[in-house]
Amino acid sequence: MNPDLDLTLHRVIKAPRTSVWNAWTNPASLSRWWLPAPTLCRVERLDVRPAGAFVTKMSDDGTEFVPHLDACFLDVEEGERLVFTTAVDSGWRPATGVQIQMTAEITLSDHADGTDYHVLVRHGDPASRARHEELGFADGWGTVTNQLTTLVENEVLA
Repeated sequence: MNPDLDLTLHRVIKAPRTSVWNAWTNPASLSRWWLPAPTLCRVERLDVRPAGAFVTKMSDDGTEFVPHLDACFLDVEEGERLVFTTAVDSGWRPATGVQIQMTAEITLSDHADGTDYHVLVRHGDPASRARHEELGFADGWGTVTNQLTTLVENEVLA
């Protein structure tokens, strides 16, 4: 972790690691928590493998959905780690028009109370990191992590 370039989030989620993993890797589950409510999420493509697509759309009214994320997975370790980037789009082309280029690493490990959940978001330079922080990294990622936590703590995701 480089504090000049990276932003982090950590939680202990009182649910099994498999439930948290499934919430990340099942499109129906991901769409329930991936964007801060009341914004709605539609998962267009979720190919959870290295080089796989991660594409979502968002809607404030439930009718018109606009692009939210067009990314690709760089690394996937079943049940433990997801790494995706917005620097390369789902078609493996250099991303254009991206507000913040980042690489996000999600790691899950067992904890006595459930799942140790870590998010590490890497940026290419201090200005990009600062911009992401100013745009609300803590609130945005914090809110969706709270929504994820509520989802998996209140139901078992298969």
